[in-house]
Amino acid sequence: MTNFNGLNMHLGNLSRLSNAQTRSISAENFTGEKGKGGMATEGTGAAASRDLGAGWKVSPSVEIMPGETFTMGDIQGPGAIQHIWLTCHPSLWRNMIIRMYWDEEQDPSVEVPVGDLFCNGWGERSDVNSIPVAVNPAGGMNSYWQMPFRKQARLTMENRAPEKAVLYYQIDYTLTDIPEDEAYFHAQWRRTNPVPYKDVYTILDGVKGKGHYVGTYLAWQVNNSGWWGEGEIKFYMDGDQDYPTICGTGTEDYFGGAWNWEQPIGTYRTYSTPYLGMHQVLKPDGLYRSQQRFGMYRWHVMDPIRFQSDLRVTIQDLGWRSGGRYLPQQSDIASTAFWYQAEPHAPFPELPDNDEREVI
Repeated sequence: MTNFNGLNMHLGNLSRLSNAQTRSISAENFTGEKGKGGMATEGTGAAASRDLGAGWKVSPSVEIMPGETFTMGDIQGPGAIQHIWLTCHPSLWRNMIIRMYWDEEQDPSVEVPVGDLFCNGWGERSDVNSIPVAVNPAGGMNSYWQMPFRKQARLTMENRAPEKAVLYYQIDYTLTDIPEDEAYFHAQWRRTNPVPYKDVYTILDGVKGKGHYVGTYLAWQVNNSGWWGEGEIKFYMDGDQDYPTICGTGTEDYFGGAWNWEQPIGTYRTYSTPYLGMHQVLKPDGLYRSQQRFGMYRWHVMDPIRFQSDLRVTIQDLGWRSGGRYLPQQSDIASTAFWYQAEPHAPFPELPDNDEREVI
């Protein structure tokens, strides 16, 4: 990774000096201004700090009322977001919608329920130990996806829940020059419940322009018995129609596993590694929780899938039936796709409503 005036950093060049400026936005400094942190006299911590005054954790979080959209950050560039940390209650994760807009665009480049953006789509905490995304006890969500912008970055959080939401967050960024070949970060959420019989699940479609696909998160509920992950992932790019350029060999294979993730015999083995994982298994409890649910991620950080004009990504919902035959399943699948591309981007499909996003 190359150092562009402080934009990219790793241990090999961490000692190099730079003219970049480091800034941070949180409930203790809504604008990220230099020397303006911790000055609040009102906030969610005002009662607790009443004997201490300004500078003593007066505003550690924000409250977002039902139906309200809160602007987490509005940054004038050029620069790049380098780290996002946030936390809120798991019951809100499908109803808190995070959006990101680059360079004064009207349609968001990121529009995802907050739990799914951090590989926690089931409303139950699951740690993630990867390089771009880390989720730590107890629900501390971290993103290290690099998000460059040239004029402006605007991040919002919409509360679609019927109750008030309390959000803790911090956006760490740099103000620096952005090279011409730096693309913009995008993420899109979809769900099909259930997948129609003999149909495939679409992870991403309608992408136009030049860019590279960098990640997949799936929250997958299986609605039948038996092994469920025979489906192939397929990447249709640059004019592909009936057949893709890239075709996988099975669901667990794409996420870096093998042989049904069965280790030891009769048990799913979870794992979370820098670039791929099957980190969450929710098992039936014999009463109200009737189906198995899984969480899986695959980051194409070392192997980005580059496209020049268009991209479509699908995965088969495939298991086994009698006679050694494949079964086209009808699972409940939700996905978050991550990619970079040059702007402008095609508008996203309309985000499903609360009932269509609900975890039930």
